[in-house]
Amino acid sequence: MSLALVQEVATNFGPIAAVGAGLAAIGGGIGVGKIGGAAMEAMARQPEMHGKIQSSALILAAFVEAVALFGVVVAFLQG
Repeated sequence: MSLALVQEVATNFGPIAAVGAGLAAIGGGIGVGKIGGAAMEAMARQPEMHGKIQSSALILAAFVEAVALFGVVVAFLQG
């Protein structure tokens, strides 16, 4: 999320919407970080499963990012 977008939200939609959008983005970042960390640990334990683990982690990260995007959109609409 760019700084210009956050500034636009803060001026046009109010500070509460900016906080909500920021929390949604932070939540998405934490979720993707946990998925990545767990995937790396799993690949270290079973290197032969690298392909399946990597593809599963990529799909799960896309789902987490989609939910975070929905949170940001809802925060914009409620502001």
